[in-house]
Amino acid sequence: MNKNRKNVIIIGAAGRDFHNFNTYFRNNDKYNVVAFTAAQIPDIEGRKYPAELAGELYPDGIPIKSEKELTGLIQNFNVDECVFSYSDVSYQQVMNLASVINAAGADFKLLGLNATMLNSSKPVIATGAVRTGGGKSEASRRIVDVLKSHGIKAVAIRHPMPYGDLVKQAVQRFATIEDLKKHECTIEEMEEYEPHVVRNTVIYSGIDYEAILREAEKEDCDVILWDGGNNDFPFIKPDLMITMADPQRAGHELSYYPGETTLRIADIVVVNKIESADLKDLQLVRDNVAKVVPDAKVVDACSPTFVDKPELIRGKKVLVIEEGPTVTHGEIKFSYGSITAQKYGAAELVDPRPYAVGKLRETYEQYPEIGPVLPSMGYSAQQIKDLQATIENTPCDLVVIATPIDINRVLKINKPSVKVNYELQEIGEPNLCGLICDFLKEKNLVKTDCGCK
Repeated sequence: MNKNRKNVIIIGAAGRDFHNFNTYFRNNDKYNVVAFTAAQIPDIEGRKYPAELAGELYPDGIPIKSEKELTGLIQNFNVDECVFSYSDVSYQQVMNLASVINAAGADFKLLGLNATMLNSSKPVIATGAVRTGGGKSEASRRIVDVLKSHGIKAVAIRHPMPYGDLVKQAVQRFATIEDLKKHECTIEEMEEYEPHVVRNTVIYSGIDYEAILREAEKEDCDVILWDGGNNDFPFIKPDLMITMADPQRAGHELSYYPGETTLRIADIVVVNKIESADLKDLQLVRDNVAKVVPDAKVVDACSPTFVDKPELIRGKKVLVIEEGPTVTHGEIKFSYGSITAQKYGAAELVDPRPYAVGKLRETYEQYPEIGPVLPSMGYSAQQIKDLQATIENTPCDLVVIATPIDINRVLKINKPSVKVNYELQEIGEPNLCGLICDFLKEKNLVKTDCGCK
């Protein structure tokens, strides 16, 4: 045992932090990780990173504390280093936290690609974004469809969302809708896994990504698809990196961590949502992409919406339910549901904030900039219960559901509702089909040009 181990706190949000520990610290006797801290996601502090996953150096596991306790933890544990390990945060927030840590006496550290990326025996296509809500989910669906059109089998690996029993969630495989129930998925998890499952694509997630990757490689597949989360860079080294840029938040591609990192490693940049972007904002994004990754291929795209019964919207007072992370730490006030409701002539977007209860009220307090929409927060049974109560409390004629899944399957919405769907569509050339075809030819997975350039 190394008696001169440095004391470390890993600052996270139940995702990147666990991966950084597993890949860099778990068996490294130069360090002693005394605690994780938690932010962004509710109710994840107060647990332990379990001994079963922590390795021989941590027979008692590692406590997970609230980030609010950070200064005291640094002093109480005589901490040498704090490693920042979560995503979708402004540079101002990152450096404010660095100043707090330095003032408390500890070093501030960020781990990079070489320290944390795993190598795969299969070709890897990765998706990422400069901000949460940039369109990664629909891009991943589009990539899977393109691969299938070329006769290529893919297995997806999703950025982690381990909010339950961490030991049971170490390696998770989803191949059917029943698997979502078996693994007791939250709404947030279902929103990411179900679109792959219904396309007959196996998707893995969990905590131990070395073990996850090796299981995925055993599948009958030609390509691994890394389906990123927030604006984080991949856990697995990509052979083709596709990064989404979002002109609705122009300039954020160079001012949020680690979104700029994700942009800088891009082989392809998809400028999404151009149908709803201001021309000046669109040009700023183009200029920043050209400055940072001048050799990247740039694809123009939009994410048009499709509504099952659009005629029900016109003239109605509607409650819009948007995907949770997009309108919370993603900071988008109006996303697919709001835009669609206005497009089809809604008389009013009913503001649910006065009617929110419990965990939903806490969400609005934590993210006061959320617009007049209801985030589909469902990280726990209590949040789901409070979400349903907030819907019932809100006086409206119609509920517009713009989440990736139809939450009618999870909740009992006793009001008329319509479901908004959205898919990625490229505009002009180059397009993803042609660029992915070029990649597949380079990897000798296909031999002929698909003709879709």
